[in-house]
Amino acid sequence: MKRILITGGTGLIGQKLTSHLEEKGYEVAWLSRRIQERKSYLWNLEKSHIDADSVEWADAVIHLAGAGVADSRWTEDRKRLILESRTKSTQLLYGAIGKAKKKPDAFISASAVGFYGFNTGTNLMTEEFPPGSDFLADVVKQWEEEVRKMESLQIRTVLLRIGIVLDAKGGALPEMLKPPVAAPLGSGDQWMSWIHVDDLVRMFAFALEKTTLQGTFNAVGPNPATNQELTKSAANAVGKTYVGIGVPSFVLKLILGEMAEMVLGGNRVSSKKIQKAGFEFEYPKLGEALTEVYR
Repeated sequence: MKRILITGGTGLIGQKLTSHLEEKGYEVAWLSRRIQERKSYLWNLEKSHIDADSVEWADAVIHLAGAGVADSRWTEDRKRLILESRTKSTQLLYGAIGKAKKKPDAFISASAVGFYGFNTGTNLMTEEFPPGSDFLADVVKQWEEEVRKMESLQIRTVLLRIGIVLDAKGGALPEMLKPPVAAPLGSGDQWMSWIHVDDLVRMFAFALEKTTLQGTFNAVGPNPATNQELTKSAANAVGKTYVGIGVPSFVLKLILGEMAEMVLGGNRVSSKKIQKAGFEFEYPKLGEALTEVYR
């Protein structure tokens, strides 16, 4: 497999993954809403259009596309966009691949630990646990159902349920450290299953290259932390003042609405399945991961 088609290539993970794969000698193209400066093909979800040549060209597809979950308040329109940007994009790919004379050998899709629900307490969640019953859990459940249809096309299919991605320029960390002082959210006791962005990128490459890998895997580091631990460690890494008094839950609910449940709840998620498959983390511990992030 030398030709890799990526959806969501302009995002944080997509850009880093593209660079990583190209350094390894792969040829990468993006499936995008507009022509990019790099090799790209066009698709349009609203018009149900996709360039059929894109899937004919690809030896494998890595599907990262989806509207940002935390980008804005969850109105009904925003919630519909969050869902349909994932399900409809997958349906569009499935239709194009089904019609293609030459099909990709592998389909590797992002998913999310939100599958397990907003708040799973202290339980260590493995891939065998059922989905939660809230909005995000329902989104991920429907998304994964669409992805798994690829298996009916005899295509090796891998889903990576991603946790909180640690990166200095995107994801949760810049938002956590945006206020003048760093403070936990709510009680601060809620679990946060994190992964260094470089380990996540390497995990996608691992899923691509290990041809026996198939199914669903948690894409989180092996050592989850509480919100308080993560906030304090991140503040120390950048030399920011940390205050141990949590931002009250009612304040977060006033500001964020329903989306507040996403930060007030938490998941303690296991990485054992992907490790048993042979993946090794470069940054398994929070302190060293944050040191590298802010190096």
